Amino acid sequence: MTVLRFVLGDQLDRNVSALADLAPGDVVLGCEVAAEATYVRHHKQKIAFLFSAMRHFFAGLEADGYVVDYRRYGRHATFTEAVVAAVKAHGATRVVVTEPGEWRVLEEMRGFEAAAGVPVEIRSDDRFFADHSDFRRFAEGRKELRMEYFYRDLRRTTGILMDEDGNPAGERWNYDQENRKALPKGAAAPARPSFPPDEVTAEVIAFVAEEFADHFGTLEAFDWPVTRGDALVALDAFVDTCLPTFGDFQDAMKAGEPHLFHSLLSPMINCGLLRPREVVDRAVAAWEAGAAPLNAVEGFVRQILGWREFIRGVYWLKMPAYRDTNALGAARPLPSFYWTGETDMRCMAEAIGATRDHAYAHHIQRLMVTGNFALLAGIAPAEIEEWYLVVYADAYEWVELPNVHGMAIFADGGVFASKPYAASGSYIDRMSDYCGGCRYDVKAKVGEEACPFNYLYWNFLMEARERLARNPRVGMIYRTLDKMDDDRVAAIRQSAKTFLDGMDDPPLT
Repeated sequence: MTVLRFVLGDQLDRNVSALADLAPGDVVLGCEVAAEATYVRHHKQKIAFLFSAMRHFFAGLEADGYVVDYRRYGRHATFTEAVVAAVKAHGATRVVVTEPGEWRVLEEMRGFEAAAGVPVEIRSDDRFFADHSDFRRFAEGRKELRMEYFYRDLRRTTGILMDEDGNPAGERWNYDQENRKALPKGAAAPARPSFPPDEVTAEVIAFVAEEFADHFGTLEAFDWPVTRGDALVALDAFVDTCLPTFGDFQDAMKAGEPHLFHSLLSPMINCGLLRPREVVDRAVAAWEAGAAPLNAVEGFVRQILGWREFIRGVYWLKMPAYRDTNALGAARPLPSFYWTGETDMRCMAEAIGATRDHAYAHHIQRLMVTGNFALLAGIAPAEIEEWYLVVYADAYEWVELPNVHGMAIFADGGVFASKPYAASGSYIDRMSDYCGGCRYDVKAKVGEEACPFNYLYWNFLMEARERLARNPRVGMIYRTLDKMDDDRVAAIRQSAKTFLDGMDDPPLT
C-alpha cells in the first residue's frame, strides 16, 4: 500500500502535517503547475522564489532517502492533474495532504478523491498558533472583531511575553505608541546578508524570465533565501542587527531605502521555510538576553502572533462571501501607474518602484501609501486586491485579502477595522522624506501644485459621508468638515475631480 503525500509550495516544512507520519515506501509529491503560476500574473520574483525554494526542498528530501516525485513546470496545468497522474504512476492507495491556505485551492482539493479514485485525507495545518476552531470560538457572539483581544488571548495561551503571574511582560500588552517615530536624518539601514543565486536558483530565474516575461516586476535584484539554512541565517541577521531598532522606526519610510529595519522574513514564513513559533521565540530570546528592547520585540511579535493569526482567522471565518463586499461602493479602475511606477507622487513612485524591483514593501508603504491612495481614490476592491496579490513575494489570498479588503480600503465596512485608514499628505510627510523631493507641495491643500493626498482625503470623506458619518471614530473629522466654507469645499471637489479624471495622464516631471 503506497501513500502519496502531496506538499504544496507554501508548505515547505519537513514537519508539515502531511509528512508527520512519513513512512518508508511513501511517495512525496511536489509540483509546479500553470494554474498556480498564472491565476494572477504573479511578480517574477515571487514565482522564482517559490520554484527555487520548492526544488531545493524536494531535492533535500530525496537526498535524505525519501521517495520524491517532483514535477516541474509544463507537465500539469492543475494540482488535480498532478495528483491523478502521480496516483496512477505509483499505484497509490491513499493521498494525504495538509489543508491549503486559500479557499480556491481547498475547493480543488475536495475534488481530489473523486478525480483520483482513492481516499484523500486533508489534515489541519498546525504551523499556526491557532486553528480555525479557536478563532470561531473567539468570534462567536462578537459584533466586532478586534485583533488586540485575540492577540491577548494567544499571549495567555502560549505564555509568550507573559510573566510568571500571568501578566504581560512590562505590565503592558501593547507598545504601539512607542513604535511610530520618524527616521532621524542621516539614518541608514544596517547591512544585511546577501543570498546570491546558486545553480538551481539561477536556472529558475532564467526560466521565469523567459516563461513569464509579461509578468510584473524585475529579476535583477533577486536576493531571497530559498533554503531552510539560508532562511535561518536571515532570521539571525534580523534579530542581531535590525530588531533592536525595529520598534522605534517600524513605521518610518525613506527614499532609496526599501527595507530599513524590517525583517523581510514573511516570504519564508508564509512558504514554510521558517516556522512562526521559532521566529517569535528567537525575538523573545533577544529581549530576555538584553539584546533588544521590549517595545521592539513586542511590536514584532504582535505582527506574527497577533496580526498574522488574526487575519487568517478572519479569512476562513468570512470566506467566500467576504471578497465580494464593497461597503464604500468603490468602482474606479486601477490607475496604470500602479504597474509602471510612473507618477509625480514621489511616495507612490518610491513604494511601487521598490515593489517592482524587490517584490517587497513594508506594512506602512502598503497600508498608508498605496493602500491609502486606493481608498481615497475609490479604486474597485477586486482590482486593487489583485494588484496586492500579484506584486509581493509573501502574498497569498488568506493574508492579502483581509489586509487589503478590510484594513486598507475598508471594503468590508468595518468587520475588524474600527475606521478607514485614511490620511492626508501630512502623515506621509511626518513619517518619511518622500515629500521633500516631490513635485507636489504637501503644505498646499488644493490646486494643481497641492499634494493629491490632501484634497483626495477630504473629497473621500465627502463622498463617503452617508456610509461613515455614524462611525464614532470619524465624527470629529466630519465636524471639522462642516466648518469649511462653501468655496473651500468646492475647491476640494474640483481639485479631486481634475486629478482623478487625469490620473492616467503621463507625469509632468
